[in-house]
Amino acid sequence: MIYLDSAATSLIKPKSVSAAMLNAMQTMASPGRGTHIAAMRAADNIYKCRELACGLFNYDKPERIVFTMNASHALNIAIRSTVKNGDTVCISGYEHNSVTRTLKGVGAKIVVAKSRLFDTQDTIDAFERLIPHVDAVVCNHVSNVFGFVLPVYEISKMCEKHGVPFILDASQSAGIIDIDMQKLNAAFVAMPGHKSLLGPQGTGILICNADPKPFLYGGTGADSVMQDMPDYLPDACEAGTHNVVGIAGLAEGIKYVARLTPSHIGTYEAWLCSQMAESLRGVDGLEVFSTDNGTQAGVLSVRHKSINVETLCEKLGAKQIAARCGLHCAPFAHQTVGTIGTGTLRFSFSPFITKNQVKQASSVLKNIIISEKLINM
Repeated sequence: MIYLDSAATSLIKPKSVSAAMLNAMQTMASPGRGTHIAAMRAADNIYKCRELACGLFNYDKPERIVFTMNASHALNIAIRSTVKNGDTVCISGYEHNSVTRTLKGVGAKIVVAKSRLFDTQDTIDAFERLIPHVDAVVCNHVSNVFGFVLPVYEISKMCEKHGVPFILDASQSAGIIDIDMQKLNAAFVAMPGHKSLLGPQGTGILICNADPKPFLYGGTGADSVMQDMPDYLPDACEAGTHNVVGIAGLAEGIKYVARLTPSHIGTYEAWLCSQMAESLRGVDGLEVFSTDNGTQAGVLSVRHKSINVETLCEKLGAKQIAARCGLHCAPFAHQTVGTIGTGTLRFSFSPFITKNQVKQASSVLKNIIISEKLINM
């Protein structure tokens, strides 16, 4: 199978990830629940992963690295800690439902900094108009639909200037774009462990520059006589038994990314994206959402004027090419670009995909389009 759905989850992992998970399953118990060697191994493993995350994101407070189930869990903590009922929150026109549904759930008023696709200055201008008038800003780093890399450092500086808290959704950027916490003025940065950090599903990270409110309540292995959650991190947001096995795998994924460097991985994936876009341009009836201005990561969307994206995706799947079609849990992005009525067919890349595989997938898609047009004549 040619797997081109890494924006959903990375399927191919470094071999060290599964090896570490198996070792953890066989040798590690629950951290903070005993002084025996199996519990201590687990505690060491978890702290090491916090340190690895700090190294990758240029951060110096490992205790403020909170482990979550996924990015949605992390965003819920961040948003519910920052936004209250009635607050006005500015978002980009490319947000995921993990942001917008959570904002609706807390009773926020959403204002959208709409901007043209792949237009950095238009995006900066849109945020600049709105930030002075809002209570918080939540923005993704890379669109999960179109791969648009948003100017989040510039946005964070505007937030700092106006005293507005900034939450970054790094779901599609962590592991492929350098995130420097010393330069990014963010209250919280949320990310999954299972996408470009190459860890397993069931893992996520929330970097907390601000103080989060507990989202889940329960045991932490410390201060057990207290009936309130601890007021210090990471315990305040890590109730219950940790995902020790998953965190062991995540640590190995982060090590792998750190060795290659996010910028190297991201450059390679963006190059694969550009190769596929170039091969599909000129296909009759096919709209290719791409740019060569350096603002697109390794995510490519297309749609055909007469063949629905579901048909194309199903036919690709039958040929052992994994892609994704529809709205991708991001209706705001489709409304912004004008694809809400059709959705798109999305291809997303990883460091384990080759140019030949991209070439093959492009060729298969072209043949499917030709066949469907003949059938519908």
